[in-house]
Amino acid sequence: MSTSNAPCPPPSAPSLLRRRSVLQLAAAGAAAHVGLAAYAQGSAGRVIRIGTTFDNSGVEKANGSGMFAGSSAFVAALNKAGGIFGSKVELVMKDDGFKPDVAKANALAFAADPSVLALLHPLGTRQSAEIIDAVPGMAVVGPNTGTVSLRKKASPNVFWARANYDQEIDRLVRQAASSGQKRVGLVHPKDPLGASLLAGFQAAMARQKLEPVIIATTPGTVSLEVEPAAKQIAGVKPDIVIVGLAGTAGPFLKALRAAGGNPMVYGISISAGSIFAMGEQAHGAGFSIAVPSPYSRRTAIARRYQDDMRAAGHKDLSLASIEGYIDAMVLAEGLRRAGPSPTRAAVMAGLERIEDWDAGGLRFNFSRPGHEGCEYVDVGVVSATGQLLT
Repeated sequence: MSTSNAPCPPPSAPSLLRRRSVLQLAAAGAAAHVGLAAYAQGSAGRVIRIGTTFDNSGVEKANGSGMFAGSSAFVAALNKAGGIFGSKVELVMKDDGFKPDVAKANALAFAADPSVLALLHPLGTRQSAEIIDAVPGMAVVGPNTGTVSLRKKASPNVFWARANYDQEIDRLVRQAASSGQKRVGLVHPKDPLGASLLAGFQAAMARQKLEPVIIATTPGTVSLEVEPAAKQIAGVKPDIVIVGLAGTAGPFLKALRAAGGNPMVYGISISAGSIFAMGEQAHGAGFSIAVPSPYSRRTAIARRYQDDMRAAGHKDLSLASIEGYIDAMVLAEGLRRAGPSPTRAAVMAGLERIEDWDAGGLRFNFSRPGHEGCEYVDVGVVSATGQLLT
């Protein structure tokens, strides 16, 4: 079923650039979308270094390593096509173990290195908050969180490349209401992420004139103490439960089934990797996705992603890796607009000049308040064959 939101519609076929053309445009700095004059020569031999810190060893390793696989695949293809104004792009990775204080320390280390021009796709709500505040003079592109409270802060250095959680939850609640399912519940962690999800859920339910039948909590984002919440929900027997969990969503779903609970499960985007990894137990589960399906070739951006992932030696496709790929593409467009000798300030200015930019099926506009670049939300369901259907 197709459930794409209108704000980021796929362009008509004639407007989609071929993958090779897009990479050549990025390499040469020629902007067909905005008509800016640019030059392929520039600073040949220079290396543009981009920092990235995420969980590569803890509970969110699947999401972190997935995003890095996608961004690395894009950068490899970009460099093969000549880089940006002749300069190669290098991703410099640090593992923060999903610990906010370590994420902040990593960001400060990047800020102390003048060769690092921007930061890419930090992972987690508290981690992103620490990073954004720690490096006000550097662009932070594509934080992997949709927490609304972060977007309400005055943080001109952050560029959001995904929809927020309010938009995701609203889409899921509307999906439930349109299918006639009115007994809807929520599980969320008892922390800032969970508070944001709860507020968005309550607002979305009110818009549909529905009352939640159960709201259950887990102790925190990384807590595996999910059985009490699972048993609570199983006892109430809702039609649908919206899972506002990330890496612990899979263990929660397993506990829910073990407790005899069999509602339809809808997860937000950060739960998708954990649920999808559960194999047969995930069949029938749905989740909001803030990117096009990585398994479909309907959009140019997904086709390029798939081709570049294969070229980089990656056999597994995922929602996390296509998000990382898109984040890297957005940053590359900002670098291109920054000119042949980019500085940190020039990169931020280049990103701010992205307005109604077609990235091959997604449109980005950072002239919106808060630099919320794209509002795309779709719904995917895990089929009986383990495929993600959208």
